[in-house]
Amino acid sequence: MASYKVMVKDVIRKADVLLEVVDARFPDETRNSEVEAEIVRAGKPFIIVMSKCDLVSQETLERTKSRLSKTAPTVFVSSKERFGTTMLRHRILELADIKDRDILVGSLGYPNTGKSSVINGVAGRHRASTSSISGHTKGVQLVNAGSRIKFIDTPGVIPFDEHDEYMQGMLGIKDATHLKDPIGVALKIIEKMCAENKTALEAFYKVTIENQDSYDVLELIGRQTNCLKKKGEVDDTRVGIRIVNDWQRGLLLV
Repeated sequence: MASYKVMVKDVIRKADVLLEVVDARFPDETRNSEVEAEIVRAGKPFIIVMSKCDLVSQETLERTKSRLSKTAPTVFVSSKERFGTTMLRHRILELADIKDRDILVGSLGYPNTGKSSVINGVAGRHRASTSSISGHTKGVQLVNAGSRIKFIDTPGVIPFDEHDEYMQGMLGIKDATHLKDPIGVALKIIEKMCAENKTALEAFYKVTIENQDSYDVLELIGRQTNCLKKKGEVDDTRVGIRIVNDWQRGLLLV
């Protein structure tokens, strides 16, 4: 963590504009107040980039954007749908207001929030190395995005407790095969879906959810998807892994 803080300060010092890339499904959990405060102290402009916006409903996106815009200009993008990157490029050029040289843009964020994919989207071609496996960007990279924009691409860091497996599972930092409690992570996913987009959960698994708690919903999904043991009982572990996999593959819309 100490070395990460040194790296962050160095990127902030060198950059003309900073991007804080957050997961649109977890905008608050994937923001870093310490990094934001450091940027403000340095007097540098920054943009909050909500990545993976294709996994969130338009209504939720607009509501979150309105709230986060009170802190900094906020742009939502989807590298998968190639959406929002032109707007992001315009905001970078606008905020930097530099005419006589290239603009250095620092890219900061947690693992698996899509930093490298955002850079590729703005560059318009495969410039930064990307991977769905967290920690793929091993060191700081300088990436030419054209039109006088150069990115400083940085490795992610896990700022929350390394033992918080539920958040690691929901952010896709650990896949289902590496989770000690996939059922617990699945229950958290169900709780979030029921609170924010129950209709999408019902439609995806072809179930009707009334007033059941998250475990009863898991059992309901288990029966509907035929995740059963020999005696007809629901195989909780199997259905839990299935739900986690569906979530991490972007099949469930919040």
